[in-house]
Amino acid sequence: MNGIYFSGNGNTKHCMELFTEATGGKAVSIESPDALDVLKSETEIALGYPTHYSNIPVIVKKFIQNNASLFKGKKVFIIVTMGLFSGDGAGLGARLLKKYGAQILGGLHLRMPDAIGDVKMLKKAANENINIIKAAESKITQTASLAKTGVYPKDGLFFWNRLAGLFGQRLWFIPTANKLRTKLHINTEKCTGCGKCAADCPTGSITIQGGKAVFSVGNCTICYRCVNSCPAKAITLLGKEVLEQCRFELYQKKMQAM
Repeated sequence: MNGIYFSGNGNTKHCMELFTEATGGKAVSIESPDALDVLKSETEIALGYPTHYSNIPVIVKKFIQNNASLFKGKKVFIIVTMGLFSGDGAGLGARLLKKYGAQILGGLHLRMPDAIGDVKMLKKAANENINIIKAAESKITQTASLAKTGVYPKDGLFFWNRLAGLFGQRLWFIPTANKLRTKLHINTEKCTGCGKCAADCPTGSITIQGGKAVFSVGNCTICYRCVNSCPAKAITLLGKEVLEQCRFELYQKKMQAM
């Protein structure tokens, strides 16, 4: 099965690549023009995304809405990554896709290392994150085997999952999430103007002006990619200091070194 995905820091990318490879397909980022070719050519497709405050990322929601006609009649398997809890993470995408005529094959929730690197209480020891990744990989392998027989899990697709996501996070944190989309902080003293954040930003919300990174309000999808990729650790969102840069490739290197 081929798949398309959005991944801020590599977690969802890894999970989608593992699943699609195991089912004889390939995974393509929705940031690539090739994603539309995959979407147009397939009758069954996997869609992957992380959850932000138990909600679907703005960039993914817009992608679905902007390409609604291409999802009509498609059979979609939704794969969602989360830091700890998402409630109805897959259900969010499922309800939107059904609105545009898609059929939902199932949903898979995968716990992966949290991408928020500027809040101390969310940080875990390296070995704990590695164990989380291994557990997710095992779940993906099992799911892929079942998918080949036409059997899919239904994570996040039931009514009680919707209640859990709504009352567990969304109801309380939607105002916070909306505020964060306008509050990215760039420490101009630390910023070297290298341009990496601007080049990497999936929504074009950062530009380089006068040799410094500048944030533009309006399109930020709070994916934390810039926070986790800045060589100078000059960007924060929730906290005031980058304690750890949470990119999947860094966890992967630690796993390979073990």
